[in-house]
Amino acid sequence: MKIVILGAGALGSLIGAHLARAGEEVTLIARGERAKFLREHGITVTGLANFTVPVNIETHPNKVQETDVLLVAVKTYDMEEALESVSHLKVGSVLSVQNGVLKNEQLARYFGWEKTLGAATMLGGQVMQAGEVRLTFNGVLYLGELPEGTSERVQALANALAHAGIQVEFSPQIQTIEWSKYVFFMSLMAPAALTRLETPKILKDPNLAYLVVMVARETAQLSAKHGIPLVDLGNIRAKTLSSAPIEEAVAGLRQFGEMLEAQGATAIKVSTLQDLERGRRIEVEETLGYAVQKGAELDVRLPTVQTCYRLLTGIDRNL
Repeated sequence: MKIVILGAGALGSLIGAHLARAGEEVTLIARGERAKFLREHGITVTGLANFTVPVNIETHPNKVQETDVLLVAVKTYDMEEALESVSHLKVGSVLSVQNGVLKNEQLARYFGWEKTLGAATMLGGQVMQAGEVRLTFNGVLYLGELPEGTSERVQALANALAHAGIQVEFSPQIQTIEWSKYVFFMSLMAPAALTRLETPKILKDPNLAYLVVMVARETAQLSAKHGIPLVDLGNIRAKTLSSAPIEEAVAGLRQFGEMLEAQGATAIKVSTLQDLERGRRIEVEETLGYAVQKGAELDVRLPTVQTCYRLLTGIDRNL
């Protein structure tokens, strides 16, 4: 299968490395020093997996003309510019593993809804200072047709990913998966960016766990307005956070934090916090900003989300 991956950060590199090692025809579109490093050294994966593999690196997207699958893994604030650079591509399918739910609308605007697949990934990783990519959480990558259903093309891509060693599931209700991840991500990104604490510390603290619950409950109102139910995906407990009694939801988060600490997973950080620590822009508008915008359109009050949005836009503006 011919696969083009747009973006060479943690997720793009991890997925590309696994697929290339499995023998798939992978092209990774990268830029700058990152592209130079990967050309010279290949992709080195450490952490929960350990291997190095050469991958075809392309810095000029216009040199790539067609692909079976285009997988987008750039930061959300780079989305429009990145999609414009590959808008000439002839693609069989296109999907994004970015945070948020705005991504599918953006993909469809360039490639059409008939080419756009839904996707959500629970993989966790970080590009280290030396250039290698550390796999910190080996979760599931979910795939599905939009707005619902499965297909042969989804099954074929799932098979390729599974053969490469990536845990994958195809879901006939992919919007439920995407919104459930979005709700959970929103609930963690705001306190992580505001406190700069590792995830287990946030979850264990009663006041911060309460903030996580409130952001989740407010964001979940938007999925309810769209008629999209939420589910619990292992420890990604969007349904529980948004519907259980607040005290019960907080207690569950604190227990999860204790479990992570007991397992030695004390260094887990939300990707937004990783960007902050490196002085990079953070994904505010396409995540918190999107929720604030939809809240205004749907007449849904989101006081906690709005406060977090204003604080983080101020931080982002001064980076």
